[in-house]
Amino acid sequence: PERRCIVSGASGPRTRLVRFVIGPGNEVIPDVAGRLPGRGIYVTADRALIERACAKGLFARSARMAVVVPEGLADRVETLLARRVVELMSMARKAGEAVAGFERVKEWLASGRAAVLVQARDGSVRERARLRPPDGGRGVVACLDAGEIGLAFGRERAIHAALAAGALAARVVDEAARLAGFRAPQATGGVSAGKDAKDG
Repeated sequence: PERRCIVSGASGPRTRLVRFVIGPGNEVIPDVAGRLPGRGIYVTADRALIERACAKGLFARSARMAVVVPEGLADRVETLLARRVVELMSMARKAGEAVAGFERVKEWLASGRAAVLVQARDGSVRERARLRPPDGGRGVVACLDAGEIGLAFGRERAIHAALAAGALAARVVDEAARLAGFRAPQATGGVSAGKDAKDG
């Protein structure tokens, strides 16, 4: 189902927008899972558009009432989306549908099992270039930090991860696409992230 962005006026699938509801105290609450009760207000998953909605009073206009917009709303949405991607990747790991670490990911890519390659945005360009993504480069998630990828696999950090084809991989890709709207791509020397931590 498509929904209309209150900022751009463009319609798009719900997987590319962020839903908000008006909660207790007339506060604007992000509903990234799309499950909270109440009439939904939709904004395209883009930091600039959410900040514009806050600055121009568009939430109040859409809700047709005075609302309270919490400070740092776009940052809160980013945090929630990142947590959602990490949780989905953790679920995929527990289901045996995801691996992390250069060697294991390389094996999955070589065997054709990997449908999605996940690479840390704060990993070095050289380190990320060691692996070729599946599906001609379309099956790549590159909006997570090494620490976030590591969290999904119970380790301090990870530069590389891979997901097998399936419903969980599809959900990771959708949620990561929304998260990417809040994070500028990074191209670092990899000083902070380095290489994959050893399996723990």
